[in-house]
Amino acid sequence: MKKVGLLHGGGDAPGLNAVTRAIVHKADSLDFEVIGIKDGWAGLLGSKTLPLTKDVVKDIHKMGGTIIGTSRTNPYKKEGGEEKVLKNFEALELDGLIAAGGEDTLGVANKLYQKGLKVVGVPKTIDNDLSCTDQTFGFDTAVTIATEAIDRLHTTAESHHRCMVVEVMGRHAGWITLESGMAGGAHIILIPEVPFDLDEVCEIVLKRKDDPGYTLIAASEGARFKIEGKESDEILQTQQLDEFGHVRLGGIGKALEKLIEKKTGVETRSAVLGHLQRGGSPTAFDRNLGTKLGVKAVELVAEGQFGQMASLYNGQITSVPLSAAVGQLKTVSEELYETAKLFFG
Repeated sequence: MKKVGLLHGGGDAPGLNAVTRAIVHKADSLDFEVIGIKDGWAGLLGSKTLPLTKDVVKDIHKMGGTIIGTSRTNPYKKEGGEEKVLKNFEALELDGLIAAGGEDTLGVANKLYQKGLKVVGVPKTIDNDLSCTDQTFGFDTAVTIATEAIDRLHTTAESHHRCMVVEVMGRHAGWITLESGMAGGAHIILIPEVPFDLDEVCEIVLKRKDDPGYTLIAASEGARFKIEGKESDEILQTQQLDEFGHVRLGGIGKALEKLIEKKTGVETRSAVLGHLQRGGSPTAFDRNLGTKLGVKAVELVAEGQFGQMASLYNGQITSVPLSAAVGQLKTVSEELYETAKLFFG
């Protein structure tokens, strides 16, 4: 019987358990055994595993999170990490590995593939910033949660005649902020791709001060100020880097709260959605997309098409090279942002 390993890396995303369930069911139909690698690449560095059967994954597609755990571990930041991963892959007698993750996790997978690891990828990020796939699972759930939050904040902002700033996840790409901001009717949307002028923001807030009496701003955590024609640095929670060289963003909402109130005199409050956008039960779309991608990943392993990523491309489930998927981030286009700006003010 052939054995397939499965790991989840990076932040959790609604739909991961649907992927796991689909992989186990498809593998079972091909008489493959599935071995869950616990806690991402950390599990393959230390051979921490969990056998996955149809009984183990029963009904987990409705659950958020991941039953096998995840982490932001980078094998290339560990002494001898690459060698340990390759050695443990052989020791577990795996015939293939499926890695579900975003740019960082799949970037590692692509490097290891170049060294001979039999690996395929599944695109996973709530930020929707992976190239070569129309959409990633988890994104629809995150947008739905953020939209509901914006809907709710409209009422309290209007009642108290305030400006409300909603801080939404999005390091380098503003997809969640843009889509939820448009759906929720935010009056200003600030994304990492387009540095913003604070004076222009305050001008809209002042324009709305008396009628209708409130303003709601959706801001990505990675949004940047434009000062004298130049981009400011990102606003950080801490200078400490993770193993992929990322700082922890956060604070744009609080910064805008203080600056807007000071410049306009309009009472301003901020709300940080944070990990609420990751948690809870996935939407039907994310359950189904995760299921389809999981099935495709097993098919790629069975066909020996390693170095590929399962993908939703032009509306069809297909595959693309891992190298192409992690080569460049997918960001919000200027054209789409101009569409959103039609509703500012």
